[in-house]
Amino acid sequence: MKYIILGIFTIFTVNLSAQQKQFSKDDNGKFIYYQVVDSQSVSKDSLLQRARSFVTGVYKKSMKLEGSTDSSILAMGTLEIDKTILVASHPSGEVSYNFVFEVRQGKYRFWLTDMLFIPYQRDRYGNFVPTTTIGTPLERTPGKLGVGAWKDILNSTYNKVEKLGAEFKKYLATNRIEKTKKKAETISTKKW
Repeated sequence: MKYIILGIFTIFTVNLSAQQKQFSKDDNGKFIYYQVVDSQSVSKDSLLQRARSFVTGVYKKSMKLEGSTDSSILAMGTLEIDKTILVASHPSGEVSYNFVFEVRQGKYRFWLTDMLFIPYQRDRYGNFVPTTTIGTPLERTPGKLGVGAWKDILNSTYNKVEKLGAEFKKYLATNRIEKTKKKAETISTKKW
């Protein structure tokens, strides 16, 4: 009976570990997160305006607009990767990426690619700072000693990128109109 339960537990554990999501690879062999979304209800111009607003407004601290045309947007950004030990967590590094958005009438696509990992270390003041300015491509596999930590970095990066993609699609689907601030009404105490 013990062996049957142990066998079922082992099979269940192997199935769970095999279901981890991974990045796809593009034509050049680089990791890519690619989405095509059908959007018949929103016009091309408003999609482009919302995407520009997302890059320059919502993610203005971590994304920088590099260029835009009448049907595309190119931006560069960074994601902070956390390392969690039991309950406490701290940043282990950052991943820089290129963000590309293209739109046509009725659909749009976006992708994140050229991902580079830059590890963090503590400085003398206790802050986490980048150890170098040169990043390691996520496609590169480390030696045998760093495989476990690299898998954690890849999984954390995929989860953050997937969350960013979901936020982007949600932002483009909703009608967000910038509200104009009301002019402060002056109150006169002389007339009553």
